[in-house]
This record gives sequence, C-alpha cells and structure tokens, in this order.
Amino acid sequence: MSDVALAGTLILTERSAFDGFLKPVGEGSGVTIQDRSDLELAVVSARRGQEGALAARMDATYGVRLPSAPKRIEAGPLAIMGTGPGTWLAARDVVPGQPQATLAEELSRALAGLAAVTDQSSGYAALRVSGPRVREAFAKGLDIDLHPRAFAPGDVAVTACSHIGVTLWQLDDAPTYEIALFRSMAGSFWHWLSESAAEFGLAT
Repeated sequence: MSDVALAGTLILTERSAFDGFLKPVGEGSGVTIQDRSDLELAVVSARRGQEGALAARMDATYGVRLPSAPKRIEAGPLAIMGTGPGTWLAARDVVPGQPQATLAEELSRALAGLAAVTDQSSGYAALRVSGPRVREAFAKGLDIDLHPRAFAPGDVAVTACSHIGVTLWQLDDAPTYEIALFRSMAGSFWHWLSESAAEFGLAT
C-alpha cells in the first residue's frame, strides 16, 4: 500500500490527556475532580516596549485590565492570569457546537504587533479540583501555602507539585482550583493526585 493511500485512511481523534485515568479512588468525596479539556489556553507575551499599549488594547477590546501580579481577572468568557513579567495565560471555555476562531487565533489578530500568542490548548492538560479536603491533598506535594490567608479566590501561582511544573488558580472559597500542566505529565500528575487524595476519597 502506498504512502498516499495510508495517509488517506489516517483518522485522528481528539482525546483528553487524562483519558483513561480519571476514576474514583477511596471512599467519600473529600476531593472532587473534573477534566477541563474543554478549556482553551493561550500564552500571551508582550513584545519589548509594548506592555502599555498591550494593556490598553486588552482593555479596549475585551474590557479586561492585564494583572501586573499573579492574579486572575475575568471579563465575560475570557480569563487572564498573570504568570510572570510581561506574560499572561489566557483561558476560555469551548462552546460546543458554536463555530468560532480558537482563542489563540482571536488573540493573535486582536493583539497583532503588541504580543506574541502561543496556543497551549493541546500542550497543556487541565483539571478542576475542589472539595473540603483538597487543601490537605495538595499540601502533600504543592510548594505553596493554600491557607485562605495566603491564597484566595483570584490568586495564581506558577509553581511545582510533586516536582511537576504547574499553573494553579483559585476560583472560589469552596475552595475550587484549576490546575494546568504540560500534557506529557498528565499520567504522572494523576498518579500523585490519586495517591494523595485517596485517604480523603477522590470523586469524579
């Protein structure tokens, strides 16, 4: 069979990085997880000398002020998180059945000449993690203090969890967090999380 024929029969199916991993562990629901493969992600990096103009463009186009600290700001469906000097992580839920440009494509057009935009929707894996014992589970591997006095809704951290680089943000006081990491580390992260949360009960 020729290469052309082989290529003609190739079918690619989109899969979550956590496909086959997420399942209940232990008893109870001290920690609850949700796959966030429906979350579009893009890194926005200001071009040299353009941070002020970029901030003005984001405000005018999306009604969002770029955070100058590790904070999460929402404007409608768009969330922007400060992740470093002149760098932000943008996030938006995918709307099923609604044709639209990807988040990275949209931002690239809107911020042309002011920022470099890199699509990370397929590069990162993301989970929503919540529950009354979630802080205790995270304390077994996370390098930051999640006590409410130290980390609150709207806070963002670029850190490590069990030696895996992650970006973490808090959504509410429940507490509910979302965590993003390189797709290739999804299996390792799940192994750590399932072991760490087992005593509290891990529910899906």
